[in-house]
Order: sequence, then C-alpha cells, then structure tokens
Amino acid sequence: QVQLVESGGGLVQAGGSLRLSCAASGRTFSIYAMGWFRQTPGKEREFLGLIRWSGGSTYYADSVKGRFTISRDNAKNTVYLAMNSLKPEDTAVYYCAARSSVVEVAYDFWGQGTQVTVSS
Repeated sequence: QVQLVESGGGLVQAGGSLRLSCAASGRTFSIYAMGWFRQTPGKEREFLGLIRWSGGSTYYADSVKGRFTISRDNAKNTVYLAMNSLKPEDTAVYYCAARSSVVEVAYDFWGQGTQVTVSS
C-alpha cells in the first residue's frame, strides 16, 4: 500500500502561482510514476502529467504544458506540481496518484485531493 497526502491548495488570483505537494508513504519502492489529475463537478477527471519515480522524466498534457511543472524530492518522498499563470478554468480539486506498473496506465493509489480556486 502507498498512502498519498496532498497539500498546498487554496485561493489564488488569476495570473498567480501555486505549488501543490504530494507526500508519499508506505511501499514507495513500488512506485513507477506519480501523476497529477484534476476534476471539476460534472466533468471527467483530467490527467495533467506525470513524473517517473526513478530518473525523474516528466510528461505533460497539452492543456498545461508550459504552465505547470512537476518535480520530485525523493529524499522526502514528495512530488510537487508548480502551477503558473493560473486561470479561473484551472479551478478544480487536484489529485496526485501513484502508478506501480510500467505497462498498465491505471493508477493504483490516490490522494484525498486538494481544492484550488482561481478568482478572476
């Protein structure tokens, strides 16, 4: 089992920045990659990007490429999502998730989510 706890959400004005954290605990050695997602009411969960636990390579969805950056601190078992130039449409609950499989895309463990609200 892997436990994930997000933090760092809040209220920010449009154009501002915010950094979310996701602290992992438990069987972190089993993690292949960590992903970030977001969801708004009535919409499907949106994939934002991922970072491979070893090596640190990243991949981003086109919708956030250039504005969002994922990084990690392996010593702290923590992954970050730095968000810049925030827009009201970025308002959502943001989730981190852990993926164990190299082949399967499905994420096995999820955090509880943190609310991000961008005011216009």
